[in-house]
Amino acid sequence: MRSVQVIDSHTAGEPTRIVVAGGPDLGTGSLVERRERLAKEFDSFRFSVVNEPRGSDVLVGGLLVKPTRDDCVAGIIFFNNIGTLGMCGHGTIGVGVTLGHLGKIKAGTFGLETAVGRVEFTYDGVRQVSLENVPSYRYRKHVGVSVDGIGTIHGDIAWGGNWFFLVSDHGQQLVVSRARELTDFAHRIRLALERENITGEDGGLIDHIELFGPPHDPVNHSRNFVLCPGLAYDRSPCGTGTSAKLACLVADGKLQPGDVWRQESILGTVLEGSVRKSGDDIIPRISGEAFITAEATLLFDAADPFCEGIRS
Repeated sequence: MRSVQVIDSHTAGEPTRIVVAGGPDLGTGSLVERRERLAKEFDSFRFSVVNEPRGSDVLVGGLLVKPTRDDCVAGIIFFNNIGTLGMCGHGTIGVGVTLGHLGKIKAGTFGLETAVGRVEFTYDGVRQVSLENVPSYRYRKHVGVSVDGIGTIHGDIAWGGNWFFLVSDHGQQLVVSRARELTDFAHRIRLALERENITGEDGGLIDHIELFGPPHDPVNHSRNFVLCPGLAYDRSPCGTGTSAKLACLVADGKLQPGDVWRQESILGTVLEGSVRKSGDDIIPRISGEAFITAEATLLFDAADPFCEGIRS
């Protein structure tokens, strides 16, 4: 009977499961190399941790690893129901609160090493985390794509740690009761982007679709619906998606450094965002709360036919 220790949390409604002990030995090397090793040699571990019967399609996982940088308190490899991720904003907030919960950090500012670079976060000692994401930017503006059953849709292609297609002219009502319809709508857009070979820079796969609309609470600036790579929608406003949105706003002259942008999720939860400039780079800052929901030991019985998860 093999065991794995995890800490579960949620950030603005989006769950995170951090593996704190019992994960695979990925050896040494960069976070990129270790992420590739996890994907190629230990993918059954990733799958079994976040998918049924131990998890669900919604769950985002993270494996704590030793950082290669002296200016980082930890390294993290994020993953979801279908593969590894470069960066995860809501997950980073969850990591910060998890490290605090474990007594590994107190209130302060720390570095976190990810597969896409060093991310700095500030922890208030309780449940609030503000993170400085990787430099974010808009790659292309107002890109048209012909979507089956819908017609031509236009959106911006932007990087916020993952590649996003950001759409405002969709005509959809962004309410959680329409989650299935919105999922189908956004998935059709993603399939159309792949069919027409519309990508991020250097052929980067656009694996997140982000729909925007007016906020339900007037103190916020907009509401979004984000479809993630594994066809689960983000319950939070999405940290990397909000970063991509901020980069587009700056490019359009609609957001200045230091201005606060309140991004509302499909659930009505909020992440706050702002930017600073570092030379020509746009550095997003994302703030939110995470709540610890469980300390758990996952058990892996070799006799269990679903020991490595349920595959459809």
